[in-house]
Amino acid sequence: MVNPDFLKIPEELLNDVHPLPIRNDFVSRQLSSDDLEKWDIGLTKHRQPVTFGDKVALAVVKSLRIPADLFFRKKYLHRAVALETVAAVPGMVGAVIRHLRSLRKMKHDGGWITHLLHEAENERMHLLTWMKVCQPTLLERMLVTAVQGVFFNCFFLFYLSTPRTAHRIVGYLEEEAVISYTGFLKEIDEGRIENKAAPQIAIDYWNLQKSATIRDVVLAVRADEALHRDTNHHFSDRISLKQEDLRTEVSHTKLLHMQEAASIARAGNS
Repeated sequence: MVNPDFLKIPEELLNDVHPLPIRNDFVSRQLSSDDLEKWDIGLTKHRQPVTFGDKVALAVVKSLRIPADLFFRKKYLHRAVALETVAAVPGMVGAVIRHLRSLRKMKHDGGWITHLLHEAENERMHLLTWMKVCQPTLLERMLVTAVQGVFFNCFFLFYLSTPRTAHRIVGYLEEEAVISYTGFLKEIDEGRIENKAAPQIAIDYWNLQKSATIRDVVLAVRADEALHRDTNHHFSDRISLKQEDLRTEVSHTKLLHMQEAASIARAGNS
């Protein structure tokens, strides 16, 4: 006999859990289409590679872009659905590894775990949003399964061996995501993708106006990707500077030195 008390659902599980957007701007106020359009997210930002690890990270990302462009071309809705299933992997991998490390060392993680989990959840919300707009084909679903399995294991091993380069890879991946979503906007503006009403899940998650459209969603998602770009490059810099506690400010002297090195590298390449 099973004790009936074990079949009763704990009250806490009945509470609705609503994911919060990753950018404070979406939480603090309801943004209009004009607000989203005028938002400066640093469209042309690019972290110039300085170290050998940076160059490897950029080369890896550029090589990954080639098959994605060949397979999806300008099918931006299908591209978004497929790639967001992969984009949500790095944050979860980093959070798991740092969680286990925090347990082993019996010390605070410096605030990384929560941020990385929030990043993973944000990317998952991107996926759930696009699934309301576009359904992937069977071939795309099979591709996602294969790519996610390979990517998860490779990134897990990469993060274990060199977390600094792993975060740099994510930073460069997000740079490419910003470029892709900008192309998505162009397709909408030129009439090749219908600018339909935004799904309710997007309106609720990003605190958008009731009249929001797919274009507004793309602007919101692109802003998220820009934040992931900046934070992951920052995480990589933190590891390089050996100042991983996010509760403390980075040494400005060391950060300026790193920025100067990037500027010199940029000038040398040009």
